[in-house]
Amino acid sequence: MNLPNILTILRILLIPFFIIVFAVPSVSRSNWAAIIFILASLTDWIDGYLARKFGQVTLSGKLLDPVADKLLVLSALIMLVELHRVPSWLAIVIIGRDTAITGLRAIASSTGVVIAAKEIGKMKTIVQIIALVFLILDYPVFFGSRVINLHTIGTVILWYSAILAIISAGDYIIRFWISVKRA
Repeated sequence: MNLPNILTILRILLIPFFIIVFAVPSVSRSNWAAIIFILASLTDWIDGYLARKFGQVTLSGKLLDPVADKLLVLSALIMLVELHRVPSWLAIVIIGRDTAITGLRAIASSTGVVIAAKEIGKMKTIVQIIALVFLILDYPVFFGSRVINLHTIGTVILWYSAILAIISAGDYIIRFWISVKRA
């Protein structure tokens, strides 16, 4: 047990708090849910950075980290579908892609092949987190006489993340077939 793994476990433990706070949305509860979601998302970056910097990459970390990431994003998406902030079909596309890629990575791993995340996959994750934060907040923000609709911004960004998800899925599939053929 090292600090990166503790941060990964913390990310998993924050999920129920996120769900409880976000289950009955209001402006203040949405703000708190967004803060919890952002903190949990930041632990993903911090644990990876610390693991690489201090040579603390572990097998349990390699297993738990992507699971924690998926649980956090899936929890947010399901809550957003329940609150009618994200269409269910879009959530299914994102969840289906993540499930399929996780399965491909597990199959590759069982043959001793590691399919690491590429830049487009990392960019998809960052864009997705930003979209989810806007959708969690989901209320109009007033700047003088201008009104900024966070829901619309979040929806547009989530569409962009879905496009990146599909493109990165294609990349994973190609790299999976190449890797498995070699193995």
